[in-house]
Amino acid sequence: MDQYIGKLLDNRYEILERIGIGGMAVVYKGRDHRLNRLVAIKILKEELAQDAEFRRRFHDESQAVAMLSHPNIMAVYDVSHSAELDYIVMELLDGITLKQYMQKKGGKLAWREALHFITQIMKALSHAHSRGIIHRDIKPHNIMVLRDGSLKVADFGIARLTSAAQATLTQEALGSVHYISPEQARGSHIDARSDIYSAGVVLYEMITGRLPYEGDSPVAVAIQHINSIPLSPREIDPEIPEALEAITMKAMASDVNQRYISADAMLADLEEFRKNPSINFDYTPADLLISEGDEPTQILGANTPHTVRTQPAHGARSPEDTYVSPAPHPRKSRPARVEDDYDDYPERGGSRLPIILAIVAVAVFVAGIGVFLWVSFFGGAGETLYAVPSLLGKTLEEARADASVVSANFQIVEGGETDSNRPVGQIVSQDPVEGRNAAAGATITVILSNGSGYTDEEARQMPDLVEQDVRLAVSSLAALGYSEEAGNLVIQKEYSEDIAKDHVISTVPTKDTDLTDVAQVTLVVSDGEETLPVTVISFLDMTEEDARKAATDLGLDPVFEGSEYSSEYEEGDVCWQSIANNTQVAEGTTIRFRVSLGPAPAATPSPSVEPSPEATPAPTPDDGETELKPYTINVNLPRDGRESVQVSVTVGNGQYSYSNTYDTIMQSIPITVYGSGTQEIRVYFDGELAETTTYDFG
Repeated sequence: MDQYIGKLLDNRYEILERIGIGGMAVVYKGRDHRLNRLVAIKILKEELAQDAEFRRRFHDESQAVAMLSHPNIMAVYDVSHSAELDYIVMELLDGITLKQYMQKKGGKLAWREALHFITQIMKALSHAHSRGIIHRDIKPHNIMVLRDGSLKVADFGIARLTSAAQATLTQEALGSVHYISPEQARGSHIDARSDIYSAGVVLYEMITGRLPYEGDSPVAVAIQHINSIPLSPREIDPEIPEALEAITMKAMASDVNQRYISADAMLADLEEFRKNPSINFDYTPADLLISEGDEPTQILGANTPHTVRTQPAHGARSPEDTYVSPAPHPRKSRPARVEDDYDDYPERGGSRLPIILAIVAVAVFVAGIGVFLWVSFFGGAGETLYAVPSLLGKTLEEARADASVVSANFQIVEGGETDSNRPVGQIVSQDPVEGRNAAAGATITVILSNGSGYTDEEARQMPDLVEQDVRLAVSSLAALGYSEEAGNLVIQKEYSEDIAKDHVISTVPTKDTDLTDVAQVTLVVSDGEETLPVTVISFLDMTEEDARKAATDLGLDPVFEGSEYSSEYEEGDVCWQSIANNTQVAEGTTIRFRVSLGPAPAATPSPSVEPSPEATPAPTPDDGETELKPYTINVNLPRDGRESVQVSVTVGNGQYSYSNTYDTIMQSIPITVYGSGTQEIRVYFDGELAETTTYDFG
């Protein structure tokens, strides 16, 4: 049994079961007893915890992702570092990877569905790039599809903060070879546009059902990324709109200067295409090829907020929008080392002193971050931690009387004054900020407004809250005196195709409205895209082919999970469905079926799986014609990293046997077995005995 299952980490997180294994860590399902919620816990592998480099990369991941807060990015709740254990506590996602989803759909998605997915991916990348973070490993395996149709980008395992010091080092890490950008394959400097290339490959795969490049070896595929142009999507499927093809191929341009300058620029084109699928973009196939000569080392701030946010998608561009490369310095290209996701590629030639100085600077920076995280998040081993509340807009007296401050015994200390358009004495900033964990009795230092920029007109104007996270919007309005508790703030939910879930669609009154005489503010908040209800019909008595077609036509996702004996339905017909007739469900819901094997035989041949030597079979009835009776057992599938498993069940000494293969993502499956008298029921996973129970069929 796994050594961690059943343990309680930091007197808070109980480990329930293992749900996956990655290159650096093992992922467990756990429960946060303080907040009473299920979480995912990623624990650094024991054999790697002794390696300082692996521990550094593990902490880089947690630090990078902890900076991000976006509905399309998997959230990180907590990080822990001690001499014994390193782990990250993350959001537990109920869904499957985009790769699994595409496989379930036959490998190819409808272009409208692909548009829905790529838009969410680019929104996630836009947010990450605006924080200076490059994912470096965008691929369908790292993107989760949730039950409501939303996506979350996960596994920032080789993401790294891109500072000026790191840009000079040009130490890059390769992601999966089928999705890497040409500059990653060459081992040269990368920026945010490398993620855009990988996202373009994902979009290409979604709309065509195939990867742009295939080869006999990883190196062969990497070389194609550098030197080749893929077959255009419309050559594979002429039904793909020309504009979507243009967006895909522009994102995959070999020359970074012909690629989208930012995720926002690509999002703008996707939005234009969504509004008008017949739009014509300026694009020529020649744009895909990289210019003659080796690409020079570049330092481009395309992943920084001030650059990413200002690039238009089309139309007239200002001189500042044109990217100018520095003068090239020829250097010898090196083949990509694709066998290891964590190899770095330092520049060769020239003085080593700048590199050594940069390494020292980065080491000092990382050490400082480590100390900061330890103080901010942990305070001390075993201490009870409290979430720091938002004190913005309050006076010192109001902050000290805040219920969260009183319960945690936080000490509010004035750290000075600053110019602000808030009224005199109101809190402008705080340290630690809202949402951080701190020990009981911790000090919160606040900066107060001196009122130098305050005017009644500015203070009472409605802020622009459209597309903001509702939590930030509520916080902004609270500073103006509007809250649900006070009864003067109303939050309404509406479906929206354009605005992400839990983000503001509109406000009443609108921005810049004078709030002096406004008694109530209304926030209209997105509830995500509307999913049309589907009324389930009866599929019983249909053949497997007819049932699959009928379910697909209804908008359901049919899954056939096996067969069972049935005296009511003919062999080959559906005899069981997981959702009852006339039930209303959301479009895209998975419905499972079983197909009849016909009436149960009096006796069956010897079991297809040999019983284990230890198992002592129960006696079978003397009369071979004794009627077999049904019994349904629930089988919990293994969570050890296998994608699928062959499940075999035997009853007694050959009285009944059953075997079928299941995807482990189903977690638990019901299986009906047949027998008579008291019999031993044995369950095998891939031929190995997993469970034995005894049941009286009489």
